[in-house]
Amino acid sequence: MAETVQVEVVYALPQRQELVHVRLPEGATVRQAVEASGLLEKYPDIELDGRNKLGIYAKLAKADTVVRDRDRIEIYRPLIADPKAVRKKRADEGKVMKKGGGSAEEEG
Repeated sequence: MAETVQVEVVYALPQRQELVHVRLPEGATVRQAVEASGLLEKYPDIELDGRNKLGIYAKLAKADTVVRDRDRIEIYRPLIADPKAVRKKRADEGKVMKKGGGSAEEEG
C-alpha cells in the first residue's frame, strides 16, 4: 500500500472558517491538497494563480511545495487595504496614536 499523508486545508472568511481534512499520497503538493479539499468548487472566488496566496502554518508557500503529514495549508484572502498606505495616510492627517489604539487627543 502506498504511503499517505493527512493534512488540513483552511480558508478563513470574515464570519467563519472552513476546515477540511484531506488524505493524499505522499509527495502531493499544496495545490493538490487545495484541489482535493473541494474548497475551490465551494468558493469560486479563490484564485490560486492570482489573488490568493497560500501558506503552511502561517508561512507563505508556493503551490508546488510538497506537503508533509499533519501540515495545515492555509488559503489567504487578499488584503482590502495596504497597511503601509493606511499608516501613511494617518500620519499625513496628523493623528498621533496612543498605545492600544485610538488617537492621543481622546485621553482626558
